Amino acid sequence: MTARDPLLQVCGLTHRYGRHLGCRDVSFDLHPGEILGIVGESGSGKTTLLKCVSGQLQPSEGEIRYRTRDIGAVDIYAMTEARRRLLMRTDWGIVYQNARDGLRMKVSAGANVGERLMAIGDRHYGNIRTEAVDWLERVEMDLGRIDDLPGTFSGGMQQRLQIARNLVTKPRLVFMDEPTSGLDVSVQARLLDLTRGLVGSLGIACVVVTHDLGVVRLLSHRLMVMKGGEVVEHGLTDQVLDDPQHPYTQLLVSSILPV
Repeated sequence: MTARDPLLQVCGLTHRYGRHLGCRDVSFDLHPGEILGIVGESGSGKTTLLKCVSGQLQPSEGEIRYRTRDIGAVDIYAMTEARRRLLMRTDWGIVYQNARDGLRMKVSAGANVGERLMAIGDRHYGNIRTEAVDWLERVEMDLGRIDDLPGTFSGGMQQRLQIARNLVTKPRLVFMDEPTSGLDVSVQARLLDLTRGLVGSLGIACVVVTHDLGVVRLLSHRLMVMKGGEVVEHGLTDQVLDDPQHPYTQLLVSSILPV
């Protein structure tokens, strides 16, 4: 694979919940190291889209192709369930809005990070512990709390731990669902700065879903705007936000619509 080859290709993706449309005819390519932001008001289809492309919800129509390390581009829903789950534990990461959904709350902070290393075959306790310490430092967590349970941490610290857990295996693709929602503004700012630095240094491709235009401006290279399950505008983030063409995007940018 070269830098010009897409890592992820989404073609004509549609999902329906019975008679209700979740998203319709969504297509895009994502290249290595690229960050795609997806915004829209509640019910716009962005969360449905994220669940489909991250292997959590099989679409009604369309294809999602991921360029694997060994056999090239494969439709993720043509994979066996076991292979897709392995991919999600090793080559991908998913950062949930509620950090508790992405953490094991009954094991320590260090063990949360170490479990991901074990998923890629590391069995040496000393190596795992050392790597866990390194990653907790990277996300600016107190190393004296490496053996504490996640439930004893603040929301911001839980989100930092979730990021460390996801990035420790150096995945090629990470999905983020409202990664700073519910956090204080100062905590959001530092977390975004950390995330941008770590993702950039590792060259990770990301899909970031958020209602916060400030988040996508800071993190994403390209931006998709969704309304009613469809993409109404797609382009470079700064171009879309500074010179929106679609009336809905114009309303979002001017903050007339609640998102």
